[in-house]
Order: sequence, then C-alpha cells, then structure tokens
Amino acid sequence: MPITGRKKGYIYFDNAASTPALIPVLNELNDYLEWYSGVHRGTGFKSLLSSSIYDDCHDIIGQFVGADLSRDTVVMVKNTSEAINKLSYRLQLKPTDIVITTDMEHHSNDLPWRFRARVEYAGINEEGILDINDVKQRLYKNYPRTKLLAVCGASNVTGHINDVHLLAEMAHEFGCSILVDGAQLVPHQPFAMKAHDDPQHIDYLAFSGHKIYCPFGSGVLIGPKDTFTSGFPEYSGGGTVKLVMQDKIFWAEPPDREEAGSPNVIGTYTLARTLSYLNKLGMENLAEYEEDLGNYALERLGKIKGITIYGSKPRVAVISFNLEGVPHALLGAILCFEAGIGVRTGCFCAQNYVRKLLRLPESEQYLQLFESNRMDKIPGMVRISLAAYNTREEIDELARWLQKIAANPYEYRRRYRYSTAQGSYIPVDMSYQKEIDRVYKRFMSRK
Repeated sequence: MPITGRKKGYIYFDNAASTPALIPVLNELNDYLEWYSGVHRGTGFKSLLSSSIYDDCHDIIGQFVGADLSRDTVVMVKNTSEAINKLSYRLQLKPTDIVITTDMEHHSNDLPWRFRARVEYAGINEEGILDINDVKQRLYKNYPRTKLLAVCGASNVTGHINDVHLLAEMAHEFGCSILVDGAQLVPHQPFAMKAHDDPQHIDYLAFSGHKIYCPFGSGVLIGPKDTFTSGFPEYSGGGTVKLVMQDKIFWAEPPDREEAGSPNVIGTYTLARTLSYLNKLGMENLAEYEEDLGNYALERLGKIKGITIYGSKPRVAVISFNLEGVPHALLGAILCFEAGIGVRTGCFCAQNYVRKLLRLPESEQYLQLFESNRMDKIPGMVRISLAAYNTREEIDELARWLQKIAANPYEYRRRYRYSTAQGSYIPVDMSYQKEIDRVYKRFMSRK
C-alpha cells in the first residue's frame, strides 16, 4: 500500500537481483516434500529415493547448459558468488599466475581472484562494452602466465551481452581456460557450453538458482572433473570422503567431495524442475519475448525528459538510468512508496563499472561518505530488470511515474528524508510503517 493510502498492484522490476518462484514448480515441491530425506547416508526408503533424485538433478542441470557429463561435474553451491570463490580455491593458483577479468564485472567475479593471483582488468568503451582487442592484447602480453579469463556472460548493470564463445576461442588460443559468470545470461538466453574439443568450449560456468525462478538457495559450478580431483576441497567433512583413517584420507569423487555436509536437496530439486519447465516453454521463446519487452522499455524511457540510460545493445532486459534532479536513492524510494514499483538503486555490486559509466574517478570523498553512512550520496543509478512475466503495461506505468516525477521533482523531494539508521530515503509521513508491521505480523507472529 503506497503512502497515498490507496491499494494498487505491485510491479516487480528487480529480477536481476532475484526472481520469484514458478507456481507449477512450487506445486511439485509440495508433493516431493512428503518424500524428502537426507541423502547419501540413510538406508530408509525416503533416503534412497531422495539420493536418486538429488543425483539425477545434477545431470538435468548440466544438460540444461550443454555440459559434457562424461567429462564435467556439476557442483551444487549456494549461489554464483560461492561458485566463483570455490573455483578460485580449486584452481590452485600461485601469486605469480595471472587472471584476466574485466572492468564490467560484478564484485563476485573480481574480488575472489585478488586473493589468489595477479589480476588484470580488460577495459570497456564509453558505452560500457567490453574492449575485445584489449582482452586479446592482455592474453598475448601475459602468455603463458595467464591461467584464466573470467568474464560475465551479461552485465547486471547495463545488460550488455558478451560474446563468450569468441572470448573462449581467444583464451584457448593462448593456452588458458575461461570462466563465464552466467548469473545474468543463463536465465534469459539459451546457453551451451559446447564440446570440449570445440575451440569455443566454455571451461567453467557458474550461475544462481535465485535469478532463474528458483529462490531456494541453490547455485551451480560446472567444470572439468579433473579440476576437482587434485588437491583438497576448501571445505571437508561429512559426504566428502570414502574412508578416513588416523593418518590418511580417501576422498569421494566429485561432485560429492565438493559438497560438504548435508546438501541443499530442496534447492537442487527445485532448480532441476524449474529448468525442465523452462525447457518446456522454450528458452528461445522467453528470450524473444524479453528482447521485445526490453526494446519497448528503452523506447518508452528514452522519451522522458532528463533521463540518461546507460549501456548499449546487444543486451538482456536490464536497464540502468538516472533522472536529472533526483538522486538515484530518492527516485527508488518514490517509486516504491508512491508508485508501488520495486527497482534497485546504487552500484549493484559493480562499483568499478558504474563509476566508469558515470565517468567518475575514485575519490576520497567516497570513503568519507561511507564512514558517515551517507551511501545515498555516492553516485549510482536506478536499475530495472525484466523477466518473462513482466508486461508492456507495467513498463507504461513506470514511464508514467517517471514523467510525473521529472515534471516536478521538488514536489516529491520534500516528502522524503534520509534515514541514516536505515541507510535509505523514507517518507516524512511514517504511516507506511503500519502496513509493513501488518504484513510482518502475518508471517512472523504465527503460533
């Protein structure tokens, strides 16, 4: 319920962060829960059934992205961030090794490499598009010390799609592997890792269930089994071993040795069922619809006075922008509390990329703002990210509100104040809190 006091339908435009679950899959989950049990240890019927289902789900997930299950393993983790961190450990990099990544990466495909190797960043142009020639030059300059090219399939800021198969061919030419952060690409486009003997083969792929209609704490890392059979897993314990003696450990085969403890059976099951459902709908159909919707959004938003849209095509339906005269954090609050539209504001865990798109250098001022808890004053953007269930009518509603705000920004600004306690803008009129409390009690006060 917006601060106007009138109820209205909620519009969710934050799918790049997390997507809702599919109702048919929720129904399947409810049926399966009656048979749920721990896996790989128990001898009861439910455990045997759940073990078979859990193992088969790995194969279904791998097949969705064209993995070669005779040579690749599918390791279940919590999310893409954990997948990339796991790979950074399992590659057994040395401080003198080089990892090439890019200026357009999410922090999750940047920070893990900084602690394992020397990192170089391939540049971008003024529109935020990856400079392919810079990638090639860095591969050439650092041959043969480069061990990995780590690149996003699609940006979570601009939606820009990288030609990862071309990049794979370049990486292999210079004797290094490629990791694709597929968190923003796999949910929106058909994707194939390709055969191992194909020069365009993707060596490693990571993606998250919660960005592909499966918010149940599952993520995926896919790569050659050989990567996970040498050295020690970073987590050890239950399920990772075959035999433990006082002075010797016999490790299990992957993926078991990489999935320490009781695994997320529910998350793995629902991800496999979600991918099966999407296959039935046809990823090509979803991609075509989302492309049309994204183009429509770009057209409608582009007509709004004072708006700046970042990025270029080809892109998935992720669009970041700023509106003249309205700070990004305030604009997000207005859309939330008055329009009932959920967006994302800030730097989207890609601060380096956002600064470059805004053409702003790093500054000590950012540190001062951070220390005073005024993150709202650090430059950023507003982001909408669309999914297959969004509609043109929802885009029209967003455009209508942005036009209203752009026409009289002061009228909206005076209704809000910045709360350092919450780290965000909130309405001066606190009546909205009653609605939050009401819904909170609905879920948290049940006995």
